[in-house]
Amino acid sequence: MIVHEVEPFNSEPPRAALAGQLLTPVDTFYTRNHGPIPELDPARWSLRVDGLVERPVTFSLAGLRERFAEHSVIAVLQCAGNRRADLLKVADIPGEAPWGPAATANARWTGVRLADVLRDAGLLPEATHVEFAGADLSPEVDPPEVFGGSIPRRKALAEEVLLAWAMNDEPLTPVHGAPVRVVVPGYIGARSVKWVDRITALAHSSHNFFQARTYRMLPPQADRSGGRRGEGFELGLIAVNSDVLEPDDGSRVTAGPVRVTGYAFAGGDRTIVRVDVSTDGGRSWWQADLGEQLSQWSWRHWSTTVEVPVGSVEVVVRAWDSSAAVQPESAAGAWNPKGYANNSWARITLEGVPARTTTA
Repeated sequence: MIVHEVEPFNSEPPRAALAGQLLTPVDTFYTRNHGPIPELDPARWSLRVDGLVERPVTFSLAGLRERFAEHSVIAVLQCAGNRRADLLKVADIPGEAPWGPAATANARWTGVRLADVLRDAGLLPEATHVEFAGADLSPEVDPPEVFGGSIPRRKALAEEVLLAWAMNDEPLTPVHGAPVRVVVPGYIGARSVKWVDRITALAHSSHNFFQARTYRMLPPQADRSGGRRGEGFELGLIAVNSDVLEPDDGSRVTAGPVRVTGYAFAGGDRTIVRVDVSTDGGRSWWQADLGEQLSQWSWRHWSTTVEVPVGSVEVVVRAWDSSAAVQPESAAGAWNPKGYANNSWARITLEGVPARTTTA
């Protein structure tokens, strides 16, 4: 893993580790944390559901499993800072980790539907948002605050949103949110709160520091050190995005045909419908082959063959989603003071070297 910070622990795999893996193995799944990883005893863990509900209730893990039907969903989680490294080439972003293209991954999540739990508690009509709070206390905030955030009522009642205790058919590990985490397909990873122990129905979006101030899209002229509480707008749905997984940027390859692979993903209820590739800066394009999509909330891997000359060539990639949205061309145009949501064209440079020849 490429470790960006040791404490809190933040890491992503090399991009090639995601290639050919429709389901990302747990040991190569990126991790994003804002404080020390809590180690919780599943037998003592509990979940409180309160706020604008008819019947505030507390569940144990066993209670959740006994009362509600088990469901699974295959879904991508993607850090809002995914591909920030490309924005750092435009201008500095102080205090933010230089995430590459692998702060994104795809897994099978198993647990119970959040909607079932909310209906059981009697979600009131005036509740417009549902807030999650985790057990991880972040020293980034003064005074320290648990990590949390909310999603709109409509999404909270969607059948794909889970309170998950398993990942790729194995119990969650502590670093990935054991014993239970939220999984919100199509939204930035920050909404899939780990180590969740409280769910609160609200008449407004969460006032938690990490939603009210941190995970927000600020205008380019905003203070690069952060921003005032409520400045900019909340990040939620993931924009259409893609990148190359193999070969790596800067690779030396034998001149001639070279297979290039990558991933593409679109948030919300949108899906990937096309991936284009260019080797002339976007003057001309051809369509890559799209692989299987395991669910509506899964990524699609793509592949194509690129003709690499002797010397340097830039491979450029863009994806289209089912709403006809396409990735924008420029990282400079996507730059923002927090380095979020970079979905500009993906670019790698390959160095073609002559094939070895033999003589008698």
